[in-house]
Amino acid sequence: MRLFVWAALAGTFAGTLPAQWVHYPTAGVPRTANGTPDLNAPAPRTAGGKPDFSGIWAPEKNRPCPRDGCDDMQIGQEFLNIGWSLREGLPYQPWAAALVKERTATLGRDDPATQCLPGSLIKIHTTPLLRKIVQTPGLMVLLSERNTSFRQIFLDGRSLPEDPQPSWVGYSSGKWDGDTLVVTTNGFRDGLWLDRNGSPLTSAAKMTERFRRVNFGKLEIEITVDDPKAYTRPWTVKLNQFLVVDTELLDYVCLENEKSLTHFVGK
Repeated sequence: MRLFVWAALAGTFAGTLPAQWVHYPTAGVPRTANGTPDLNAPAPRTAGGKPDFSGIWAPEKNRPCPRDGCDDMQIGQEFLNIGWSLREGLPYQPWAAALVKERTATLGRDDPATQCLPGSLIKIHTTPLLRKIVQTPGLMVLLSERNTSFRQIFLDGRSLPEDPQPSWVGYSSGKWDGDTLVVTTNGFRDGLWLDRNGSPLTSAAKMTERFRRVNFGKLEIEITVDDPKAYTRPWTVKLNQFLVVDTELLDYVCLENEKSLTHFVGK
């Protein structure tokens, strides 16, 4: 099983080698008496009084490390199966259930991420690489290490487009509900995978994320997926993200020195 999990990620981390990177104290981090970051301190706020999500974040690590010496790159359950925490699992339409069964049987051979294509919005949240949030009054930008990619969330009150150009991460607009940022997204392209098992997302989907910074070091993202083409009803999961301080993003391009793809034959 350990070998299978790492093989499943080979496309995601193709060409990655251990390296020294920036180690510099993050500005504005509250410290304890002995100088360590106080991640339980209150969440910071913007000049306008709203919670500030700015910082570098990593997904929760709730699964044993799949290979020796990779404590910084553990895999969460949601990466493999986004619905693992739901009592009855994801409510697939019959065709979607059959497709996930096929994709699982072939070890995720056709996962777009295996081809070094962009990941879906949910896989960006769960892939064990770092993301950086940059927040301004009218825009929140998420910068991802994987393929040095980005996502924009507009905070200027605009409505979602009625006929958006389909894309990998869709079109996102957010508004505040107290201290929670509620982000709605549409405009997804067909063929997206939500997890390594191959749970699908179609162009009919609308996604709602509720961002809440619990304290200085923890970010909760509650995600509701409403995709009537692929699922019999909307479903909701909650992801935890944790702040990473005193470092920076690593410039990583999946296709650089990629040598794994030709070996992905599935079953």
